[in-house]
Amino acid sequence: MTYLRNHAMKTSSELIQLGPLEQLLAGRIVRRLIQLAAGLVIYGLSMAMMIRGNLGLAPWDALHIGVTRHLPLSFGAVVVGISVVVLLLWLPLREIPGLGTVANALIIGTVAELALQYSDSPANIAERIALTFGGILLCGVGSAMYIGAQLGRGPRDGLMTGLHRVTGYSLRAVRTALEISVLAIGIALGGTALFGPGTVLFALCIGPLTQAMLPRMLVTLERPVS
Repeated sequence: MTYLRNHAMKTSSELIQLGPLEQLLAGRIVRRLIQLAAGLVIYGLSMAMMIRGNLGLAPWDALHIGVTRHLPLSFGAVVVGISVVVLLLWLPLREIPGLGTVANALIIGTVAELALQYSDSPANIAERIALTFGGILLCGVGSAMYIGAQLGRGPRDGLMTGLHRVTGYSLRAVRTALEISVLAIGIALGGTALFGPGTVLFALCIGPLTQAMLPRMLVTLERPVS
């Protein structure tokens, strides 16, 4: 199965596994590219909002901030750099990247960096709570949008699914292990202040939020009939 155009086609309203070229040939590409870009921008903004809320970070962001405490790099540069490192971990797992994978690695960190440059953490606790809640909500929206565009997993999502496939452990178990691990490393590098109620709320809410929003964002694609 090399090119979708060489096969009989049927539509699918579910998430489907396609190679990089097949993703581009699966129809509705303009809509999907716009949705991908918008979702990644929203995701980047959500990261900046949680950081400015300063009530606890998502596990991967705790790692990103922790690294910035030890290297002369900006937050955005660290996000992009760690994305590249995670993509290298895909090699032994034989995960296949797509356009969305590369865009995820580059856009999210860049948008977050720009948002942080033009914002500050408010002193008012009500505003910090609003930023934290809003950041979690937008993260769910952005995740559903870029996943629903079906143009390839993000680096961290691909690491999760690759480990799931290779180890045989459930996706829930693999994701939990990854989140705990990166949070522990982030706290070790950046201190316990990176952990807070926002961290717990993110862990509890991001999965259900993304799952609830994904059906609205999922783009129906064409797929080959076997």
